[in-house]
Order: sequence, then structure tokens, then C-alpha cells
Amino acid sequence: MSPVSQRIRTGGDRHVIPLGQATRAWFLISLQTFGGPAGQIAVMQRTLVDDKRWLGERRFLHALSYCMLLPGPEAQQLAIYTGWLLNGWAGGVIAGFLFVLPGMLALLVLSWVYVTQGDNVLVEAMFLGLAPAVLAIVVQAVVRVGGRVLRHRALWLIALASFVALAAFSVPFPLVILAAGGVGWLLGRWRPAVMVPPSPAEDDDGPAPLISDDALHRATPSALRNLAVLVGGIVVWLLPVLVAYLLTDRDSVFVQMGVFFSGTALVTFGGAYAVLAFVAQKAVESYGWLTAGEMVHGLALAESTPGPLIMVLQFVAFLGAYRDPGSLDPMAAAVIASLLVTWVTFVPSFLFIFLGAPYVERLRENRTLAAALTGVTAAVVGVIANLAVFFGVHTLGEWRSAVIAPIAFALVFWLKWPMLRVLAVCALLGVAVGLLTL
Repeated sequence: MSPVSQRIRTGGDRHVIPLGQATRAWFLISLQTFGGPAGQIAVMQRTLVDDKRWLGERRFLHALSYCMLLPGPEAQQLAIYTGWLLNGWAGGVIAGFLFVLPGMLALLVLSWVYVTQGDNVLVEAMFLGLAPAVLAIVVQAVVRVGGRVLRHRALWLIALASFVALAAFSVPFPLVILAAGGVGWLLGRWRPAVMVPPSPAEDDDGPAPLISDDALHRATPSALRNLAVLVGGIVVWLLPVLVAYLLTDRDSVFVQMGVFFSGTALVTFGGAYAVLAFVAQKAVESYGWLTAGEMVHGLALAESTPGPLIMVLQFVAFLGAYRDPGSLDPMAAAVIASLLVTWVTFVPSFLFIFLGAPYVERLRENRTLAAALTGVTAAVVGVIANLAVFFGVHTLGEWRSAVIAPIAFALVFWLKWPMLRVLAVCALLGVAVGLLTL
């Protein structure tokens, strides 16, 4: 271990870095997680790999490839995984919790504004500037990740095919990822040189990490550990739903939402966009929790607040319970439902990571798995590019956001400003442009 690594381990044997230092880093990351998974992954990559150099690029992308295979918000799962690598269980819990906390609080406030005060001109104007800033950050993620991952023509083809499959043919996301993993596995057998990771001497791994791979956290999988994680995780996950069932009518909005969104958490492959069509149909047509127009408004709010885009489910819960509170005060019911749905949506991510990460770490040097995950990683570039196009279409369709977009791109790519500064400046520009064009 390098002398720097030795100094960083002053937090004790359980922590690769001091837990307090890691907590501060995750808190700052949580304030910058705008722009959906692409922007969130870019924030973590910049902070953990480029700035602090706690992880190498290949180790970061290895974790990302595993998270892309799971249902649920892959960016939050990546935060849990990397937090676990650096600080064990405590690091994973802190990273995952902080990752969603700012967005949950922000969306809770905006939901209150939405149902009590209607459209807020100032907030809408601020969103006009935030949207192009987020678009610039997402495009930067495509450029940076693609430049380091796509080191062979075959990987470029996997990324391009993934992008076309998603953007042009609406192929289900799980099929795209499974196909990319299968192609990677086949290439690893037929053309192993294509899938061999670059040596540490090459610059594909980005800045050299201060902490060696051997120093990162690991765990020994066992049947007893797996049973404890599985049973404990399921109990923690579903306990609030059981409490709602015992304290309210089984047909109450709380039980309906708890059961529905618990099931949704297990099938949300591909992130928020992949599942929103299904959720919107059920929430609007089957349960009547909100209207189709309100679903679009909720997505706009979620896109403009930090945290995973799937946080829009909290908005759905807020409106649904506000309008069907049962015996409770409408606002109290809305807040309780929001917290319940947020819990059942995000807690499974901890279970998936704590259960599977030790196996993924043990197989990290396995050439077959490495080849398959390399294929998945190449597909991730296509997925992020597809998200960038989707977000660009919805952002640049508003002419006032389109006016701010060149400034946002100049700040990100030319001046290379820090992300928070870019977001702040663009938000102020949005307010100015929005108020001038009322």
C-alpha cells in the first residue's frame, strides 16, 4: 500500500478512509445529483475517481456494470456499492441514504407548493435554467465515460447498437443489457484480446487511485451471511407496509401504495424512464391517484431536483394520499404516503448490493465475468447517450431553455466550471429569462 493509502486509513481497520471524511464527501455529492443517472454517475466519477482518487476508473465501472443489471435506481446502487468498498456496511448505508435525502426533502416541499399554491412562477423560471445545465452535464458524462471505456471497435459497436435499440426500436432495457453481456462473453471467448482490461500502466484507468484495490472493503460470502442479509433486508423493507396494513383499512391508499410500489421496485430495470409508462398507466387509469398531466409535472419536478428520477413516485404518492387521506388530515396523509413509498422504493437497493457485491468482488478477476461486464459497460455508454438525447429533446423544445443551453455547454466544456457553480449560474439565468418573458 502506498504511503498516501496508509495515511488515509487512519479511520481504523474497518474503514479505508475516515468515516467522517467519507460522509462529508457523500453529502456534497448528494447536493449535486441532478440530471438523472447519467448526471449522477458523472458526479460520483468526478468526485471519487478524478478529484479524490479513492477509486480507479476500472473498479468504478466494474461496480457500475453490476448495478446496471439490477432493478431499481442504478446510480443509488452505485453509491451504496462504492460506499461499501470504502467503509463497509456503514459506508454503504450512509452513501445510499444521503444520495436520496436532498431530493426527497426538495420534492416534498415542491409537492406541498404544487397542491397548495398551484404553479409557482419563480420555481418554474429557475427550472428553465437548470434543465440545460443538466443536459450539458449528461453530455459530458457520455464523452468522459465513452472516451475511457470504448477502447476497441467492437465495444463502439456494442455501444452504438445499444443506443439504436433503445432510441429507435424501444427494445426493453433488460434485453439490451443481457444482449450486451452475452456479446461480451462471446467476444471474451473468441477474441479475448478485445475484452482484456488495459494494464495499470495505460491511462484508460484515469488518475491513479490513492488507495490500492487490495485495501478496499471485501466480505466472505456464506450461506449464513446471505440468510441474515436476505431475511433482515426483507423485514426492514416491508415492515412499514405491514404497519400500514395493521393500522388502517386493507383497502386504504397507504396499503395500496405500499404493495404496488414494493412490487414496482422489483421490476424497475432500466431506471425511471423505463418504468414510468407502466407506473403512469396504473397510477392514472387504475388507481386514479393523479392525472396524466400531473404525472408529467411530477416528472419535471423530479428531473429538476437532486437524486434519482424514480423519486417521481414520491410525488405520485403525495397527490394520491392528499386526495384520499381517509381519516387523516390531507397534508399529514400526503407526507406519510410519500415517506412510505420512498422507503419501499429505495430500501431494496441496499439488499441487492449487500447480498451481491461480495460475489461480484470475488469474481472481479474472473475473465469470463469480466468480459461479460465489459460488454455491459460498453452498453452503458449507449444507455447514457440515449438518456442525453431524451433529455435534450425535452429540454431544447422550450425556447428559453434552448437560449441558455449554449452558455451551459460553454461553462461545462470550455471553462470547466465546477458543477454546483454551473447549476447556480444557469438557475439564475433561468429566473432572469423567465421573469423577463412573462
